[in-house]
Amino acid sequence: MDELRVRYDDKSAIKLMSAYLAEEINFDSVILCIGTDKCIGDSLGPIVGDMISKMTSGINVYGTLKNPIHAMNLEENIAHIKRKHPYSNIIAVDACLGDKDNIGKISIKKSPIYPGKGVGKVLPAVGDISIIGVIDAFDIIPVHNTRLGFVFEMAEVIAMSIHRAFYLKAAIKNNSDISQS
Repeated sequence: MDELRVRYDDKSAIKLMSAYLAEEINFDSVILCIGTDKCIGDSLGPIVGDMISKMTSGINVYGTLKNPIHAMNLEENIAHIKRKHPYSNIIAVDACLGDKDNIGKISIKKSPIYPGKGVGKVLPAVGDISIIGVIDAFDIIPVHNTRLGFVFEMAEVIAMSIHRAFYLKAAIKNNSDISQS
């Protein structure tokens, strides 16, 4: 399956997303969380980055509330990540705008993110895997109607899914190591 779409408030969202990600994630994967806390609607990525940094140690996480990765510093951060982690796959997380019916949906794809595309910016594509959360509709620009509580809840689901995917990957690795002994 090349894409998974699920509502953030679906009771099985974390289970479905973590199972999907566990197939793609590895222990040297880079989690690149894009956005800024200067706009609530664009804070999804940095909130996810903060949460993952606090719940899972030893993970390569870039883009947090303290050190956000956004349009102004994206290219230099991508270059830094590629130098520091040349063989790692990149899992990019970002907020996006979509159709009104898709608000609240999280999409995971085996393809890059095109940051800023929804607001007319031209930035480099990034990521081997993309996780995007639809936080508002296209017709609401600038995004001022998005509630922080909604973005935070969506960020929790994404962060927990990534955390659980690493846990599942470790369990698979441990079972494989035991069976080879």
